[in-house]
Amino acid sequence: MSRRRPPFRQRHQPHRPSRGGGQLRLIGGDFKRRRLPVLDSPGLRPTPDRIRETLFNWLTAATSGARVLDLFAGTGALGLEALSRGAAEAHFVERDPRVARQLTNNLATLDATARGRVIAADALGFLAGEPWPCSLAFLDPPFRQGLVAPCCARLEQGWLADDAWIYVEMESEARPKVPASWALHREVRAGDTTARLYRRHIESPTGDAC
Repeated sequence: MSRRRPPFRQRHQPHRPSRGGGQLRLIGGDFKRRRLPVLDSPGLRPTPDRIRETLFNWLTAATSGARVLDLFAGTGALGLEALSRGAAEAHFVERDPRVARQLTNNLATLDATARGRVIAADALGFLAGEPWPCSLAFLDPPFRQGLVAPCCARLEQGWLADDAWIYVEMESEARPKVPASWALHREVRAGDTTARLYRRHIESPTGDAC
């Protein structure tokens, strides 16, 4: 789930200090129960264990050997969980240099730098570059900033395999505008957040889905 929230959302709840020295706990796979430090940064939180477990139960057959793109990576909870569960590689895109450095350090702690790469860049700017097809994409932008639709559109420009899985998380009051080739597989709502998992289906020249 989303690792960053815009400051104005804090109006509806008392301020809670960021958990300096907080930790991300990986919940499955090779790195199960490994704990990693989380940078003390406003709005930065690991995806809750329960939500990650639900998501990766949905993705059981899709994670092994996957080529993963984790946009707006934050703590990297989703991409790291995918690596733990057998993904071949994961690219983490995070624009905050401090957060990106911590994620790089955590990959080194897991001895996973050969399979994980951190890109300190804005997600939309990154997606404007030379594409390569991933089989699993995580899209978890800051809420209420209009980032879901343009990111989805750019993902369609060469970033997705024909049968890719795409996870989108956003505010519950909004309905995502996604490409016609994406079919909704599952969705779950938690508070003011709705998470949706899509499967991409591309028609072959014979009319059959790839």
